[in-house]
Amino acid sequence: MSAKWVLLPVLGAPLAHAPVLKWDLLPGLAALPVDGGRTLRGRRLFGANKTVRGAIFMTAGPAVASVALRRSAWYRRRLPAEIEATSPLLVGALLGLGVFTGELPNSFAKRQLDIPPGSQRTDPAGIAITLVDQADFTFMSLALLRPVWKWSGRDAAEIVAVATGVHLVTNVIGYAIGARKSLL
Repeated sequence: MSAKWVLLPVLGAPLAHAPVLKWDLLPGLAALPVDGGRTLRGRRLFGANKTVRGAIFMTAGPAVASVALRRSAWYRRRLPAEIEATSPLLVGALLGLGVFTGELPNSFAKRQLDIPPGSQRTDPAGIAITLVDQADFTFMSLALLRPVWKWSGRDAAEIVAVATGVHLVTNVIGYAIGARKSLL
């Protein structure tokens, strides 16, 4: 058993969302920001890039991936017993919700620092936010999974390290296929 396999269904998020972004599918949902256009200090809470469309696909992708992966004995035997005993749909939905909501605090910080959506700053605050952005979803995903899996500090560290590396690779692929406007 290895903790890093718990988050494998998270890859369903970019697999589901990338084609939607690439071909601008369901544009009506893309026009609905999750912050409803609200502001704080004259700045958007999360910005125009955090949409209802993104929330749906970033949550549904891991849910579907979790159900599909759980059909494989190879995958099941790598999971902690508590995760294996929990509905794959529930685990996937919690992971997906963690992926989407885990990005919101970072988006909030970027908007409050006047960093435009999809951009980075090169000063210390901007670099710190960019680094945190590579693993932000893991913290929320782990928190949401806590009621069904009592992960250890070592489990969490392994997940954050692996997820950061995978996220960086996923960003590069997303940029290469035109689903992202920047590498990070």
